[in-house]
Amino acid sequence: MIGLISATAAGAASRDRLAAAWSTRTRVYDGPVAEAVRRAFAECDQVVCFLATGAVVRLVAPLLSDKESDPGVVCVDEAGRFAVSLVGGHAGGANELAREVGGLLGAEPVVTTATDAVGVPGLDTLGLPVEGDLAGVSRAMLDGEPVVLERESPWPLPALPPNVGSPAAPGAMVVRVSDRVRETAAGEVVLRPPSLVVGVGASRGAPVEEVLALVGDTLREAGLSVRSVAGLATVDAKSEEPGIVGAAGRLGVPLVTYTAEELAAVAVPNPSDAPLAAVGTPSVAEAAALMGGGELLVPKRKSVRADGQPAMATCAVVRRPARGRLAVVGLGPGARDLLTPRATAELRRAAVLVGLDQYVDQIRDLLRPGTLILESGLGAEEERARTAVAEARRGQAVALIGSGDAGVYAMASPALAEASDDIDVVGVPGVTAALAAGAILGAPLGHDHVSISLSDLHTPWEVIERRVRAAAEADIVVTFYNPRSRGRDWQLPQALAILAEHRAAATPVGVVRNASRPDESSRVTTLGSLDPGIVDMMTVVTVGNTATREIAGRMVTPRGYRWQKEAD
Repeated sequence: MIGLISATAAGAASRDRLAAAWSTRTRVYDGPVAEAVRRAFAECDQVVCFLATGAVVRLVAPLLSDKESDPGVVCVDEAGRFAVSLVGGHAGGANELAREVGGLLGAEPVVTTATDAVGVPGLDTLGLPVEGDLAGVSRAMLDGEPVVLERESPWPLPALPPNVGSPAAPGAMVVRVSDRVRETAAGEVVLRPPSLVVGVGASRGAPVEEVLALVGDTLREAGLSVRSVAGLATVDAKSEEPGIVGAAGRLGVPLVTYTAEELAAVAVPNPSDAPLAAVGTPSVAEAAALMGGGELLVPKRKSVRADGQPAMATCAVVRRPARGRLAVVGLGPGARDLLTPRATAELRRAAVLVGLDQYVDQIRDLLRPGTLILESGLGAEEERARTAVAEARRGQAVALIGSGDAGVYAMASPALAEASDDIDVVGVPGVTAALAAGAILGAPLGHDHVSISLSDLHTPWEVIERRVRAAAEADIVVTFYNPRSRGRDWQLPQALAILAEHRAAATPVGVVRNASRPDESSRVTTLGSLDPGIVDMMTVVTVGNTATREIAGRMVTPRGYRWQKEAD
């Protein structure tokens, strides 16, 4: 929850804008400001104060205890010009909150955390629990000193500065990725990957304390960190067992369940007749932990009760294999304000970026220092897809970029055709060329519509022609991608001729070149008047259906033919 506090009418206006936009995330604190700050600080994860920074400093100073538990505090001036990350930039999320607040209010986010200021990823912002000499190692990263990277677990990480990953040297700082418990020395940081799965079985009514004690003792005796537990796993018959559900809740991890049939198919070293009779599978703890594959680190063991009664819980621990991550990212039509926040986050998360050189140039400034950039020219789509998948299979966090939406005539199809289930794949949608052009033209896509690429480099013209004819006969609005190039100048006139067999010459046609870019141009013409010579590969052509009209210079396709008949 985010607490919102203001003292003046001007501050309250900005406060209320946040409250309206984030109604489920925020709580307004009224009354005397000092008391409001105290209550918000105690009750909220983050606080936004619409006050002078000096005043906020004096109010929160007596309340500070520990940066790992204090809420993040953002201060916004009463004119709404700046959103200052004041306290808890990383641990409290104030840096990111300042950016969010700035984006919503049109304020400039002010972030002074050293790593953020120079674009170096803070070790406590990588999405993994971190332990050790965070300040010392971060300073070495900032100063360009050699920092050794030791990966006991090859978990995918965002890009790190070039000085991280240096060969081991006496006195060098160390970043270690490990799920094993160990004492950290000065100059050492340990990142905890979510590499452990704990399978759990329990009798009806097993106390949550018994389940928790079993899990904790098992991990501790095996020298494994509880902070690397990715989740608990069990049979679906136990999905609502209070002891198991409560243990997952207290550990702050998800509970994953499987059917008895799924678990019975998993080979385990210690099958038993008891769970077979109770829930229909010879193993719960071991089989559930092994469902996703991995190495069985701790075979099934039972809880020990202080009262001497029979054990009511079992558990087993598996280290799941590290998996590379491939994000297929749509960059939108080109304008920075049409690049989605999710796309920006994925670009920042990537250690490797793969893309067409001109698209890389669009977003190069958003990448973290140290990002490996693998760029190539036009016509190498399949090779880029293979490269991105290969990097992900090496355990890297990879972003494969394309214009518009990556799934529309872009990189998602070749990448997913190349990828198998040995990597994690995430799709990040983007604003397509058809949507960007449609917004410029008016509302040409208000009813059923279809996009057709006129490039016959990958699709035989006979297939393209059949699709154009089907769209013409079905009276569907058509957006043509890749309509014309110097080497392909006859396809667009032929496609328009097919449409003209079913639509009047006065049918509106929209032509948009470089939608959303500085040299954007657009015009609305007609099917009978369009000169294909004005069209090139940077152009999108949208042909209306029989109901599409030009109204005040804009293309409009009504949402239904009944509405159009009533209007006529």
